[in-house]
Amino acid sequence: MGTEFANKSIECTINNCKHHCCCDNYCSLERIKVGTHENDPTVIPCTDCQSFELKRDCCR
Repeated sequence: MGTEFANKSIECTINNCKHHCCCDNYCSLERIKVGTHENDPTVIPCTDCQSFELKRDCCR
């Protein structure tokens, strides 16, 4: 499945992610993994999309 597929169940605004839909603010993956970098997450900034992959040739 390519980045042209917008999974309307997963909104995403991370344009430099390999899985970001090229035409809309959605992820192109069927599912994602959400995790944390904290021992005891209590607020949104403590969570991370662990499916993130940097888009090749992005941000150089």
